[in-house]
Amino acid sequence: MRQSHCSLLAPPCPDLFSISPLPFPKISQQQPQPACLPTSLSCLGSWQRPRAILAMDTTAGPVLYHKLQVWEPSMESEEEEEEEMVEPLVLSLRTSQNAPGNKVGGLPGAWARLLAGLLLLAVSSSLALKQLHNRDSPKENLGSVTPSASRHSHRPGVYHHGAIISPAATCSQLGQELLVAGGNVVDAGIGAALCLAVVHPHATGLGAMFWGLFYNSSSGNSTALTSGPAQTLVPGLGLPTALPALHLLHTQFGHLPWPQLLAKPAMLAEKGFEVDAPLASALAAQGTKGLCPLFCHTNGTPLSLGARATNPNLAAVLHQAALASSPHLAGDALLNLLVRDLGLEEAPAQLMPSLQPALQLPMPQGVLFTTPGPSAGPELLELLQPALHSRTPSPTSCLSLLQRDAIMVNSALATVDSSGSMLLLTSSINSSFGSGHLSPSTGVLLSNLVARSAPSAWACPLILHSSLDDANFDMLGLVASGMPRGAKAMTCTLLNRLAAPEIQQQPQHQAHQRPTESSGVFGQGNLLQVVVHAEHAHVSSVPSGCCPFQGY
Repeated sequence: MRQSHCSLLAPPCPDLFSISPLPFPKISQQQPQPACLPTSLSCLGSWQRPRAILAMDTTAGPVLYHKLQVWEPSMESEEEEEEEMVEPLVLSLRTSQNAPGNKVGGLPGAWARLLAGLLLLAVSSSLALKQLHNRDSPKENLGSVTPSASRHSHRPGVYHHGAIISPAATCSQLGQELLVAGGNVVDAGIGAALCLAVVHPHATGLGAMFWGLFYNSSSGNSTALTSGPAQTLVPGLGLPTALPALHLLHTQFGHLPWPQLLAKPAMLAEKGFEVDAPLASALAAQGTKGLCPLFCHTNGTPLSLGARATNPNLAAVLHQAALASSPHLAGDALLNLLVRDLGLEEAPAQLMPSLQPALQLPMPQGVLFTTPGPSAGPELLELLQPALHSRTPSPTSCLSLLQRDAIMVNSALATVDSSGSMLLLTSSINSSFGSGHLSPSTGVLLSNLVARSAPSAWACPLILHSSLDDANFDMLGLVASGMPRGAKAMTCTLLNRLAAPEIQQQPQHQAHQRPTESSGVFGQGNLLQVVVHAEHAHVSSVPSGCCPFQGY
């Protein structure tokens, strides 16, 4: 019987299905493998392992193949060559290469082997291309990525990776998008703060003063963002420090590019945003004096809930600030325009915001961090120290401290990740809509926080790093808004938490719900709480449901 010429060039190929499918054995350079891909109809008994399988991305995990069963006439003995028998046959290249079924025009077994080989080659090539496509395709796009569903679910406010809570649903959503896009808690907090500067001009803005407290779980350090004492731009108008403060914080601790954090706030200002309950309530209480046409209907009445507002001049300032390479230049993007609007010859000298080590208070439960003066951080420590050693129980409810008539108006947000890093930010323009002076060329409402203003009693964020093994939190962060003396409310809340650690956070409304009508209104303060426990991030608020949150 004539021997196939392929057998003269290479030894018989190994049984394709007699070896473990994955991982593939290494190909020795000293002993080259035989060419096993059929090159002509006279070489049907000679095969080559499909190259596409060897080219697959091995980092993507093993791909399991199932054994193929084909049917062909048996070629086991010379006596049965004349008899057609159909039996299962596993593709094996140890079959004699000079069998009659290997000849052109021979038995149908040759065609079965050819078809099976082509099928295997097609399947392996398809899988290889799919692996390469999955490896090269982008994993996420900013602002459009929906986190994959978890294998198990938690109650609202508990997340595997990170979370943010703020007074506006749009800004909480932006913070979550920045986290998913690879940003850290600083990126998410700054992006949300700039968003609030657009959609909540009654409480914060680019004319506001910012305070912040950042805990870095990687280094174990806590840093305070301080704006120093209030400064006067002109009599009755405070010097804006928001942009240099946020740029400084990002320069030191941010991860995403600075322009990326300003992109969506600028888009909201330019294309419009929906008036939510806190802004609508503040507009109804304030009236329209000095706020038209930005926050008024064409008939002169203030914008109501659900109406759309735009601020194109503010969008232009944000676009200009996005190009700034330093905190000083970021501040100049706004200050130079204000100097022109107010008819000043030059910008006044200003003290730039700074980053300082946070104040610390060792406690039996761990270490507490807060902001230095002139914030209310020192007052918070003065209240806590005697209370920790006193046996007098604290009030069971701290809500009464949140319901006093507010003199100052401020905005707060908190963002946290499951590793323990967290950022608490609070800002104020002093009173509702600040000074009421709307800069025409910038769309910014200036504050009435001036040099003679009282210390920032509204700014006293705190972070507690627990040292107890049986505590129901590893990290705890508290920040308040809408209260003239938030230190008392925070002291009450912290003492209750330490005295009754078994009390869990109150159930929260879903993140997509609107905040309550009373949030952000005079006489109603909010306290935001973030917790890290068992490698999960928790967010909540008092009163429950006042502030939308997002996470993943």
